[in-house]
Amino acid sequence: MSVEVPLLDLVGQYEAIRGELDAAVARVAASQRFIMGPEVEALEREIADYCGAGEGVGCASGSEALLLVYMALGVGPGDAVVCPSFTFFSTAGSVARLGARPVFADIDPVTYNVTAETVARALEGQPRVKAIVPVHLFGQALELAELEAVAGEIPLVEDAAQAIGSVDGTGRRVGQGAHPVCLSFFPSKNLGAWGDGGMILASDPDLVKRLQILRVHGGEPKYYHEVLGLNGRLDAIQAAVLRAKLPHLESWHAGRVANAAFYDASFKSAGAAASDVPLDQGGLPLRTPLAPKPPARHIYNQYVIRVPEDRRDALRAHLTEQRIGTEIYYPVPLHLQGCFAGLGGRPGDLPHAEAAARETLALPIYPELTQPQLEHVVEAVVGFLS
Repeated sequence: MSVEVPLLDLVGQYEAIRGELDAAVARVAASQRFIMGPEVEALEREIADYCGAGEGVGCASGSEALLLVYMALGVGPGDAVVCPSFTFFSTAGSVARLGARPVFADIDPVTYNVTAETVARALEGQPRVKAIVPVHLFGQALELAELEAVAGEIPLVEDAAQAIGSVDGTGRRVGQGAHPVCLSFFPSKNLGAWGDGGMILASDPDLVKRLQILRVHGGEPKYYHEVLGLNGRLDAIQAAVLRAKLPHLESWHAGRVANAAFYDASFKSAGAAASDVPLDQGGLPLRTPLAPKPPARHIYNQYVIRVPEDRRDALRAHLTEQRIGTEIYYPVPLHLQGCFAGLGGRPGDLPHAEAAARETLALPIYPELTQPQLEHVVEAVVGFLS
C-alpha cells in the first residue's frame, strides 16, 4: 500500500499538545462560564499582541467578523463593496446579506491577490462604494500602500482569514495598521479552533466599541438596543483552545514554510517554475507559489500549484488514487456564482480569476507531514505531469 497523505490531519497536532488542550477545556468546564468572559477577553489581548494590533474583538466566525465590520461601517442597501472574485464566498456573501452589492475585482495571476490596478478598474463608475476588501489569500500578505492610494477616503477592510502571522514586503505583519482586519479560526486554519471562531483586529476605539455592541444583538447596556446587532459571540471553550494553541503557532508556521521549501525545490529540480513564469513558457507544466523575499513571510495556509486546465482534474483524480488529499480553492469565481447572476457577471469579465479557478490545486502542507509523505506527493505529481 502506498503512503497515505490526507489534505489535513489534525490528530497529530492534538496528540502533540493533548495535555495543554485538555487542561484548557477542563478549565472552562470548571468555571461553567461558556459565553464570552475571561477566556475570550484574554484571547483578544493575546491575539492583538501577537499581530501588533490595537484591540481584538472575538466573534463567532471569520464570516461573522466580516459581517460585523460591514455593519459597523454602515454598509446597506444601495451601497457597493469591492472585493476579489477569487476568494472564499463569505467575503462577498456577507456584503449581499446586508442588501449591498459586491463589485468584483480581478487578481494578480502570480500572487492570486488583488492589486491597485484591478481594484481601480473595479471602482470605475461605481457609486456609493462603502469599502474595499483586500484578501490576503492562501497566507500571502499583499502590500497596501498602492491600494490605499487608489482607495482614497474609502475604508479598507482586510480579510486575513488565511493569513494570521503573514508579513508583507515592507515588514508589516497582517494586523498592524489602521484598517480593521478579519481573522478566521476555522479548524483548517494555521491557528484553528475546535469549531467556528473569528476575531476582528482594530485600532480605532470607536470602531471597537461599535463592534463589541453589534456582536451582542446591539445591546448596550444589556437589553437596551439602539442599533440592530446579531448573536456574533465567541464561545469560551473555543477561546481556551486557541489560547493553548497560540504559543505553538510560530513553530507550526515554520513547519509549513519548510514543507513549502521542500516542494519548491523538488518540483524545480523536476523542471517546474514559480508562478511568475506562465505555464506556456515550457518546462514541467507545473507552477509553484512564488516564494516571497524577506522580510515578507508566506504562512502557507494553503500550498497551491498551477497546472494546465486540461490536466488539473485528471491530476487530482490521480492523486486521489495515490491516497493523496487535495482541494480546489476555488472552482467557480464569485462573479460567476449562481447566487450573483443578477449582478451580470459573464465569462471573460475577470480572466485571471477565471483561469486560476480552472488551473489551481492545493496540496497537503500541514506541519506534521513526514518526509515519506512529502516525497510521495512530489513523486505522484511529477510522475503524472512528466
